[in-house]
Amino acid sequence: MKTKQAQARYTFSMKIVIIGAGFTGIELAKRLVNGKNDVVLIDNDKDAVLYAENRLDCGAILADGNNLSTLEDAGIANADALVCVTSNDEVNMITCSLVDSVYPDVLKIARVRNYAYYANTAEATMKHSSDARKHRPLYGIDFMVNPDFEAAQAIVNSIEKNSITDSLQFDNSPYEIVRISVEAGSRFDGNALKDLWRLTDKRILVSYIERDGVTSLPYGETIVRSGDVLGILLEHKFLGELLTLCGSKLKNIQKIALVGAGKIGTIVAEKLGEKRRAESKFFRRRGANFVIIENDAERAAAAEEKFNKIAKVFRADVTEEEFIEEEHLGEFDLLICSTSNYEMNIVTAAYIESLGVENSIVLVPSDAYGGIAHRLGIEVAVPVRDTVVDSIMSHLRGSSVTGIHTVNGGFLEIAEVTVAEGSAVDGKMLMEISDPGRFLILMGHKSGEEAYSILGGKSVLNAGDKVVVIAPKKDSTAVLERFS
Repeated sequence: MKTKQAQARYTFSMKIVIIGAGFTGIELAKRLVNGKNDVVLIDNDKDAVLYAENRLDCGAILADGNNLSTLEDAGIANADALVCVTSNDEVNMITCSLVDSVYPDVLKIARVRNYAYYANTAEATMKHSSDARKHRPLYGIDFMVNPDFEAAQAIVNSIEKNSITDSLQFDNSPYEIVRISVEAGSRFDGNALKDLWRLTDKRILVSYIERDGVTSLPYGETIVRSGDVLGILLEHKFLGELLTLCGSKLKNIQKIALVGAGKIGTIVAEKLGEKRRAESKFFRRRGANFVIIENDAERAAAAEEKFNKIAKVFRADVTEEEFIEEEHLGEFDLLICSTSNYEMNIVTAAYIESLGVENSIVLVPSDAYGGIAHRLGIEVAVPVRDTVVDSIMSHLRGSSVTGIHTVNGGFLEIAEVTVAEGSAVDGKMLMEISDPGRFLILMGHKSGEEAYSILGGKSVLNAGDKVVVIAPKKDSTAVLERFS
């Protein structure tokens, strides 16, 4: 008989208790309820609980979530998972530890903002991972999610290959999905998707198309028009050629300005420093042209002490015209706005781009703000809150699902999933399970092969194979059930 934790990892219909009804808790509950899961939200804020009761089809309890009696009233004894996303790291961690001591089979996930807690836990987990049977997870937490780390990693992924565009990368795969705009008069302009193979001998797949503010899955007969934005699956080494076909080109990033030396900015600078120490080509080209701009005296001093070997640190207000002129910010190749003032990040990037900076990356609170940033011409917007929800959802969709990513304002969901024995797709060719407009299989990783590849219509899926599937978020749960 399976334990609750095993059940949580092998079924899509679960009972989940969420502690914390802030943005993350509400958004997570919304996605889970839409997936036909049984959800209970707990929060000690009356307004938050009232909002949940009025807007979501789930249980809502006004109480402290770190109380065992409250948790048992919420049904923790029969729950598959506990997710703690309050604003207090210690409450999240203690609650997981409390539940682990009484109900060890419940899957426990905690959002932890303190990077030291997160880093230390990750190190301890790695240390004991080779003999997990002898060790309970540290603090009783099966998965710890750190918003700052997730956001910083997304920023670094966007700049390390000189593409400066929203990209989604996959483990054990040379492929990534890159967001590319189609320029008027380019080779792609006016061609049907089914005919793009005539323009390049490289294996590519258009994953989605944005047109006039609407995102949709593509059909072979879809005609590409100037102004369209395509999500193209390709090997990164061919990105330059694809940009050329769309009327663009790779960026020559030599000078970078990082605005904000807070938690996320610091992690970004650390990761850039690690790459420089590894003597990557990117940093050999960039040389010393890396500046950090921070308005707070204490944070600026800390950044100066920590990063003086890789960057020049300014204590300054990046919006002051005199500073912009003196340091020639308009001549930089890339601006990264990583402050916690998300609206100011967007405004600052749009303003500095108007002075000559061609590329910018901004932190935003959600996908909705990301859409605003893109409409203002900002190349990459990293939605902090949605990135956290994606990470949590990856752990809740079962062991067969190893990654969940939302794109384009959350309209589409991309999942990395393992084909289960006896599932609806086991032993079927792609052309037999095709459902145009509802989902698209982007690529597959056959058992025994080393990496993902783009599959053909006659490719057969077998148990143990891994596939990457894209579908509208409203259909995602039903689509994934076909593979489970």
